[in-house]
Amino acid sequence: MKSTLTFAGGAGTVTGANFLLDTGGKKILIDCGLTHGKQYCNRADEQFSYDPKAVDMLIVTHAHADHIGKIPKLVRDGFRGIILSTPATKDLSEVMLADALNIMSMEAKEAGCLVLYSQNDVHKSMDLWKTQEYHEKKDLGDGLTMRFLDAGHILGSVMVEIVRQGRKIIFTGDLGNSPAPLLPDTEPVAGAHYLLTESVYGNRNHENREERRKKLKEALLWVYKKKSTLLIPSFALQRTQIMLYEINNLLEDGLIPEMPVYLDSPLATKVTDIFKKYTKDFKEEVQEEIKKGDDIFAFPSFVIVDSARESLKITHAKEPKVIIASSGMSVGGRVRLHEKKLLEQKNNMILFVGYQASETLGCDIQEGKKEVTIDGKKVKIHAHVEVVRGYSGHKDSNSIVRLISGTKETLEKVFVAMGDPESSEFLAKRLETELNLKTIVPKKDDTQEIEL
Repeated sequence: MKSTLTFAGGAGTVTGANFLLDTGGKKILIDCGLTHGKQYCNRADEQFSYDPKAVDMLIVTHAHADHIGKIPKLVRDGFRGIILSTPATKDLSEVMLADALNIMSMEAKEAGCLVLYSQNDVHKSMDLWKTQEYHEKKDLGDGLTMRFLDAGHILGSVMVEIVRQGRKIIFTGDLGNSPAPLLPDTEPVAGAHYLLTESVYGNRNHENREERRKKLKEALLWVYKKKSTLLIPSFALQRTQIMLYEINNLLEDGLIPEMPVYLDSPLATKVTDIFKKYTKDFKEEVQEEIKKGDDIFAFPSFVIVDSARESLKITHAKEPKVIIASSGMSVGGRVRLHEKKLLEQKNNMILFVGYQASETLGCDIQEGKKEVTIDGKKVKIHAHVEVVRGYSGHKDSNSIVRLISGTKETLEKVFVAMGDPESSEFLAKRLETELNLKTIVPKKDDTQEIEL
């Protein structure tokens, strides 16, 4: 049996994951995400290279915008099939899509352009959305069965395993940086004939886990001593919850003094509430902490900032203090308000704890630019800029190779996507050299015929 795999997005770039598996009798999409680094409204590249009406099913690996952000547009353009994910991913996607629409609407108003979709399209998407737990088998028709494996990336994240007549393909989605503070390790893979992997850190390795906690502690102690502000641009989904958990543990262990920690992200607050609903998906030791009565996302000096008016005030609040605000790449959200004020003061620190895509404000600051433009204002950067790479939610190069080695005996091809070109090419060469695997680094809209 022959099938065709089309790389409609997520090829040659980190973001915009969108892969179409056509088995002859079924057309199945894996993810439908936005491309970061551009305005979301009125973009020519948001047109689909396939007919959304012809797609039977969309399987969602996790709730990050670069994997779900174009789902309402898919529905707007005629998709009426089933959307399938874990329950946590569905709940998270609903709040993430609503937030993305708010950002797009503001952009559209400022730029005089159209938004990709409406609130009604979000509602229609949720009406089509079904859920499935890890390891449950589902019949997709045309001889296909599917199940979810835990990717360990964010809450609810999965690898998608599809089988037909004993032949197996695995879509990794994004792979977690295991062992992670909150989630179980990425599950091993085996028996795959084809594998489509991410490669965000395909050419790099992270610092060790103890080093990341040490660096966070040192940053907190530094601003406490300086009586200044630590600004952490943080993704509302997963990274913020990890930051709260780590700061909580550092306080409980007596390794840092108490100081106000402001969470200035309405979206992150909503996401944290969803995390509390799905503690069964946390790693066992974290579940034990919760059972013993520990509120792992809160501590005495923790303050949730509700309104935009309060957000304006906390920049001037008494120091030392910590502000955690989204977005993680500084492409929107309240963090930009704080950056305009705080970056010009040399005693402050901005701490990056996540990946910064090229062409984003976060990337410009992280790479050492001395001046940036934020919402039309030129800002000179005098604050200390620090990076902790160990909190990345993605596997590094060594970890991806280790995971794939578990199924190397059966693998016929590995498709290396969801990474910058140099990162994908580097990982592909490693897999060829070290595991003797045939690898392909696809370009956008490339197609591959596979035996499935």
